[in-house]
Amino acid sequence: MDPGQIGIVLFDLGGVLIDVGGVDPMRSLAKMDSDEELWQRWLACPWVRRFERGQCSAEEFAAGIVVEWELGLAADAFLESFRSWMSGPVPGASELLDEVQRRVPIGCLSNMNALHWDFISAQSAVFDTFTYRFLSFELGMVKPDRELFDRIDESLPLSPDCVLFLDDNTMNVEAAAAAGFTARRVQGLGEARQALLAAGVLAR
Repeated sequence: MDPGQIGIVLFDLGGVLIDVGGVDPMRSLAKMDSDEELWQRWLACPWVRRFERGQCSAEEFAAGIVVEWELGLAADAFLESFRSWMSGPVPGASELLDEVQRRVPIGCLSNMNALHWDFISAQSAVFDTFTYRFLSFELGMVKPDRELFDRIDESLPLSPDCVLFLDDNTMNVEAAAAAGFTARRVQGLGEARQALLAAGVLAR
């Protein structure tokens, strides 16, 4: 394979293949003005990092978030809302994954907690076809930490420049690129398809 020729595609889940419905409610609860501001705080939050690494229970996570973010509601009310943040795959996700998989192996690389993964898995079998599955709660590591991308590099049979990573978060994309991956920021299936076309994975 030529250097830089894409031989594996890794998809983020939330914001790319799955609708994430919690951004607006959480931004309102936290009294923040922008999604980018929210994501920066969310990804750096110790309670988020613990939960998505599989290092605390859902109840401990909710209680910690409510206190640290001063949300002004009960922990069980926050947890009930949090459960609904993830839905099943967006329309067309299965078809796009099938199309890409006919050309190269595919996988997911996602900050994901066990609560949401159990819900998503029960909704659809779409993601059972992944050749590679990298979920933060199973790995004990989270994006955008360098240790996670180094672990992915060690786990894949190709050099990172031959791996296309699609994520909707700027911090994660920049971290992946710094680790040598071919990384593109995309939101939703339309932008994901455009990135796949630009990378030569899909034919125009």
